[in-house]
Amino acid sequence: MEVSLIVNGKEVQGEADRRLLDFLRYDLHLTATKNGCASGACGACTVLLDGKAVRSCVLTLGKCAGKKVVSLEGLNMREREVYAFAFAEAGAVQCGYCIPGMVMAAKALLDVSSDPDEAEIRRAIRPNICRCTGYVKIVRAILLAAEFFRNGRPVPKKNCSGRLGEKFHRIDAETKILGTGKYVDDLFFDNMLHASALRAAHPRARILKIDTAEALAHPDCVAIFTAVDVPGNNKIGHLAFISDYDVMIGEGGITRFVGDAVALVVCTGKESLEKVKALIRVDYEVLEPLLSPASAMAEGAPLIHNRERNILAHEHLVRGNAEKAVAESRYVVSRHFSTPFTEHAFMEVECAVALPDGAGRLVLYSGGQSVYDERRECSRMLGIRPEQIRVKGQLVGGGFGGKEDMSVQHHACLAAWLLKKPVKVCLSREESIAVHPKRHAMEMDFTLGCDEDGRLTGMKAVIVSDTGAYASLGGPVLQRACTHAAGPYNFQNIDIEGTAVYTNNIPAGAFRGFGVTQSCFAMESCLNLLAEMAGLSPWEIRYRNAIHPGESLPNGQIAGDDTELEACLLALKEKFEEAAKTGKAAGIACAMKNSGLGVGLPDTGRCIISIENGKLHIRTSAACIGQGLATVVLQIACETTGLPPDVFMVETPDTERTPDSGTTTASRQTLFTGEALHQAALKLKAAMNEAHGSLVSLEGKEFYGEYLGLTDPMGSGKMNPVSHVAYGYSAVMAILDGKGRIDSITAAYDIGTVVNPLSAEGQIEGGLLMGMGYALTEDFPLEGGRSLRKYGALGLLRSDAAPPMEIIFVKPRHPSSLAFGAKGVGELAAIPVCPAIGGAYLARDGALRNKLPMKGTPYRP
Repeated sequence: MEVSLIVNGKEVQGEADRRLLDFLRYDLHLTATKNGCASGACGACTVLLDGKAVRSCVLTLGKCAGKKVVSLEGLNMREREVYAFAFAEAGAVQCGYCIPGMVMAAKALLDVSSDPDEAEIRRAIRPNICRCTGYVKIVRAILLAAEFFRNGRPVPKKNCSGRLGEKFHRIDAETKILGTGKYVDDLFFDNMLHASALRAAHPRARILKIDTAEALAHPDCVAIFTAVDVPGNNKIGHLAFISDYDVMIGEGGITRFVGDAVALVVCTGKESLEKVKALIRVDYEVLEPLLSPASAMAEGAPLIHNRERNILAHEHLVRGNAEKAVAESRYVVSRHFSTPFTEHAFMEVECAVALPDGAGRLVLYSGGQSVYDERRECSRMLGIRPEQIRVKGQLVGGGFGGKEDMSVQHHACLAAWLLKKPVKVCLSREESIAVHPKRHAMEMDFTLGCDEDGRLTGMKAVIVSDTGAYASLGGPVLQRACTHAAGPYNFQNIDIEGTAVYTNNIPAGAFRGFGVTQSCFAMESCLNLLAEMAGLSPWEIRYRNAIHPGESLPNGQIAGDDTELEACLLALKEKFEEAAKTGKAAGIACAMKNSGLGVGLPDTGRCIISIENGKLHIRTSAACIGQGLATVVLQIACETTGLPPDVFMVETPDTERTPDSGTTTASRQTLFTGEALHQAALKLKAAMNEAHGSLVSLEGKEFYGEYLGLTDPMGSGKMNPVSHVAYGYSAVMAILDGKGRIDSITAAYDIGTVVNPLSAEGQIEGGLLMGMGYALTEDFPLEGGRSLRKYGALGLLRSDAAPPMEIIFVKPRHPSSLAFGAKGVGELAAIPVCPAIGGAYLARDGALRNKLPMKGTPYRP
């Protein structure tokens, strides 16, 4: 039955049982309204229905008949100008996927309350999840917008030099705020088909037969592909030298987890995919799955991959004599720690579109973390040269490491290559949760010793990680967990052994913090216990052992002249001591995090500046996943050349236009791509000087910059190996209120030269809230290798749970020469807050929380 409704002032008709979200996006192409969860849990799809904020993903057109719907596209010019300025000015935009929904929630509030307070705003946006910002700057943006509307203030024109340290508006802010920027699912092509994978019914089972006859007979089914249809290599993987991930599991093969693809269904319409998949008959011989590292390492355990054992990686980092040092220590602490799998919960689900270009090549539109990684893996699968695939990066609605692996790109390329037609593959939220790699669950035994003065003497650790069914980045994650396990302290006796184990669980891979989040929780928790034994405050024991420039870190690397951990601690000293005097429970923790891949791996940043039609094009493949990289490189360009920002244009990643600057991972892009851009800009500046400042004579020229980070491999025989080219440092303090809830978080960060303080604050605020969730509420339990959680039950913190946060940037006395001294902050932001919270609860009731999420708190009784 067809019904009528008013959308943005126009009368339209649609089927009564059609979901409002789908009608807006796919019928009317009003793509500012985003699909985040399709279950009413995230708020990305918020629109107004007769003036009230509603989730369009849970409403049918029948419920909207005769009513007025307003999407972001329906705002008047004044509203668009105010919200665009307010959200950009407040620094409220990162990945941007949640922002259209936030704006609509704000409009619903401000239309009826012209002068709301912060608590009222937090209640109004509570149905809307933001995974990036920590909500602080979104609240400020809405307060600012309210003031503009209330007082009739004109929107000012923002004039900025673009130089370092300036609170420069992100260059992608306006398109994200107004919903005009394109994420992959916002793209539509003529005659586009839709594809979806049938997933394995069991975590470990032999596939006896795949019968597609009935499914192929469905009128909307165009094709069904299985492993035998893969023209190249059926094995791909983020790490090329491993490549153990099956494109599909074929007949005779054994599934490794419930996310394995068994068949790829292609239909004319998205709505038919699930119906057709249900018609495929798969016969299985169900086998006993290996669901824990212990069972996978047991004698006689079946092998998940073609290896001697179910071991992906093993690391043993030894310096000095830890056994002797611990035995001779005045105080010793030994504890076991458990951390769970956790879900990235990025707002945008994975989506890709591939289409033939008419010249024997494919064009892939993707929202991943490296266009060159995607090209390599997809060309391997198809058995073609990498140059036969052009990958064009789109806006990325959050990643946090979870979009480094192939998820949909390879299947889109496979179907488009075989059918010679455009094909879109977009995961549902449930499928995304079931398929993409998680944060590693780890079991850790830590032993830490100190002398009578509280100075650390030695530590031993054994770390076992569940890397799930496939390698992903489980090996490098284990390395980081080990190299950072002893913390940012000055002692040299360590014995750290780590093992990453294959199981039949959902794979684990990169996640903000990259293994350091887990080992930091264990190390810093032990340090709190040692402090008590030595009669020191948690602050004092950290201050006594803090690494200084020129001293040796536990991994042997000499701390650089730009090391400012001591200053981070001093920035918190007064507040920590005040909390103790007033009887407030406070916890503190320190962390360090590398910038760059390190440990001897090739790691290069690349950038080109080209002069085209009088405009300076900054070209790099480095993906922005919310951190604001395009703005970072623009500001470095302005600082280097002295030119204003409006003469530059930052291009989006494109394998045909932008040089390979590596994956957005390991907090590396600000330093690596930033320094590459700096080198290119220096060449441009020199050429401009020769041309007496004129760009006209440089038309058509290109200036290439490259930075190669040289490091030493793990196990290097050097006395003081260079593990990474740079480290950032931080100290974080959490204070509890009288009811045991988080009252405030104060964080001091050494991230070198701060390129854009507004953006860096937002990164840290979001990281602190993510770390708070990791400590207190987030969990990802599995049963039989299957997820037990839907998006709304992941334990993600909402706006009303976010505590006040104070961010302190420690100015480096001797900044590095690389990228003007800038270092990455994305991962470091999230690492120390969990043990700081654990320390606060230890101070409150004397109980060590050694398992996450922590129990015995108001958040999880």
